[in-house]
Amino acid sequence: MKFNKWTLGLAALGAVSLASVTQAEEKPSSVLTAVASTTLSGYVSTSIHWDPGTGNAHVPGYAFNTPGKADGFNLDVVKLNLSKSLDESEWATGYNVDLIFGPDANFFGTSPIGGVAATDFAIKQAYVSLRTPIGNGIDWKIGVWDSILGYESFDAGNNPNYTRSYGYTLEPTTHTGVLGTYKVADWLSASAGIANTTGPVIGGETINPANVGGVGQAVVGRANPPKAESYKTYMGSVALTAPNDWSFLAGSTLYAGFINGWGGGTTTSGDQINLYAGATINTPVTGLRTGISYDYFGKPEGQVYAGIPAAATRGTWANDVAAYASFQATEKLSIHGRAEYLWEDKVGGPIGNPNPGVGGVGALGEVFALTGTVQYDLWKNVISRLEVRWDHQADGTGHAYGGALTPAGVVNAGLNTGLASKRNAYLIAANIIYKF
Repeated sequence: MKFNKWTLGLAALGAVSLASVTQAEEKPSSVLTAVASTTLSGYVSTSIHWDPGTGNAHVPGYAFNTPGKADGFNLDVVKLNLSKSLDESEWATGYNVDLIFGPDANFFGTSPIGGVAATDFAIKQAYVSLRTPIGNGIDWKIGVWDSILGYESFDAGNNPNYTRSYGYTLEPTTHTGVLGTYKVADWLSASAGIANTTGPVIGGETINPANVGGVGQAVVGRANPPKAESYKTYMGSVALTAPNDWSFLAGSTLYAGFINGWGGGTTTSGDQINLYAGATINTPVTGLRTGISYDYFGKPEGQVYAGIPAAATRGTWANDVAAYASFQATEKLSIHGRAEYLWEDKVGGPIGNPNPGVGGVGALGEVFALTGTVQYDLWKNVISRLEVRWDHQADGTGHAYGGALTPAGVVNAGLNTGLASKRNAYLIAANIIYKF
């Protein structure tokens, strides 16, 4: 071992021993040990959108699709992940942190000020992982974690298609609370959790924008008011995996779950329930996988909203069914398709508030959508794909899409240029993602 002159000098004076220095240098510090077990990963997701036809004031209301992305080049989101996975020990510990940056972070909605000012930043997940040696072991997440429902995820690169389904749009995205997962057997696992709300907002401070009488207004990270402090959101799910001796079906999964609780709002939200069932099915055709999903979003009638009596409210609901097919043609080339049908309450919410966007969709009743995606991984660590999508307002009443945006600095002058004018919307998009 090589020692510096200062260390040799101290050893000559008898102030230190070379043996102790050697042991100290060979033993890593606790800080370095903790850092060494942490992994850094993430991605940068960009896109190019072309919306054939004129008028982009109203675009299909699936998640992260906005008029600001139409007919242009986009940074969608940047994600950074820091994590330490649970090991195989009985009392294992770990953590996971997902930070997202860019326009999509503003619509993810975990920040209490997300509706007030765009920050281009959000905490997607931040939780402590713990294991308790009960039975086969219960794995816990404590903090902020992704919703347990859904066929698709926030990370576009993990989905078969670039654009999200309406089913994903109906689902909660993230929760603040405690989630436990137990693996009963190789073919069966279950999860159960309790969270503040069904909504994504983290924290429960109070704000008072109008500063009226010094009275605060509850931020949507808590269920109260108008609910009691003890009112929370409850959820559960079960996953079945076909065993290895099930021929070509081996590895296929069947998943179902529910989330029920306070939607997180103070004026336009209330109790809500989400139901989900989905399956991913392998086929006897090499490289071909299929899938199906069902989502339900509902709010009961007669709820008390801030300033609106219960008698003046009605229930809202929405359903979405989607079918998926993915074919791995070669090592680099894959083809993906999705067909879905959404039907929802046309009005919903407080009476006199037409089309509030049930579950954030705002589809004016019924929508049929087809999406086709071709992915070719030409570059290392890069997902590159081209996608074509068609959304059709299927109920035959009104118009959901189109409408010209009024130019900046120009007064509309009653020309109604921003009104929706079409029942069909088309998108041709390229999506480039670098994963690290």
